[in-house]
Amino acid sequence: MYSPQIILEAALNGLMTGAVYALIALGLTLIYGVLHIINFAHGALLTCAMFAVWLAWAWLGMDPYLAILPLVPLMFALGYGLQRFVVGPASHGDDGNILLVTLGLSIMLENVLLALFQSDTRTLDTDYSFQVVALGPLLLSYPRVIGLGVAVVVTGLLWLVLNRTDTGKAIRAVAKEKLGANLVGIDVPHIYAVTFGLGCACLAVAAGLLMPTFYVNPRIGGAFVLVAFTVVVLGGMGSIPGALLGGLFIGVVESLCGLFLGDSLGQIGIFLIFIAVLLVRPTGLFGAKA
Repeated sequence: MYSPQIILEAALNGLMTGAVYALIALGLTLIYGVLHIINFAHGALLTCAMFAVWLAWAWLGMDPYLAILPLVPLMFALGYGLQRFVVGPASHGDDGNILLVTLGLSIMLENVLLALFQSDTRTLDTDYSFQVVALGPLLLSYPRVIGLGVAVVVTGLLWLVLNRTDTGKAIRAVAKEKLGANLVGIDVPHIYAVTFGLGCACLAVAAGLLMPTFYVNPRIGGAFVLVAFTVVVLGGMGSIPGALLGGLFIGVVESLCGLFLGDSLGQIGIFLIFIAVLLVRPTGLFGAKA
């Protein structure tokens, strides 16, 4: 039997890990909400961002949190370019083709990373990687506390962009009715590319938050995206508040399952929730019926 203090610590640390899951899921649900497709390259793009953070630390001595600042516009530009000049033209307007293109893009990126970095696992060391924050009798991981705060701020900023800016209004218009948006003069391909870029920018933030406590190898992104898919399904496809709340909940479930069942079975609760949501409420907590 575990003491209530240990269980509460595990739940709170899981909550903070879930905040990073939410950031990864934010990009996924944003792209789905506008383009109405699943981006199979999401995991590979996350891996690219994590390697970029590692390179900034290894070559330039840059703190992983500071590396987020230049990486966000770089990942936005990469996502914009991929959608505007690769995914969009190659799909020929067919959603089925988009799935195949993003899947092919994922395979290509993973193999490029394997060629450049081999299959070795890389980590980085910071002064705060193993620091803890005392909250009364509870000890919380310092990097995870930072991750929770940043995730909430980024989610709030993304909500403001979508609801208080002209670009955000255009994104919501395209998500709601692509043909009508095109008729009133909105550049739909540009909005698609901006949305894809915003999704990749969320990955840049998530990569910077992950690297102080996680490792990176050319295939690590797939593991995180599997969890992110569950978060998106739980919160509702295309729902930003759902992605945040779903990520926090999944983080707690993973942490508590790891505590009671062992680390090797820690994710079993995540996939049980995935199956249950599909059976009971396929639209998720905040999703709307088609």
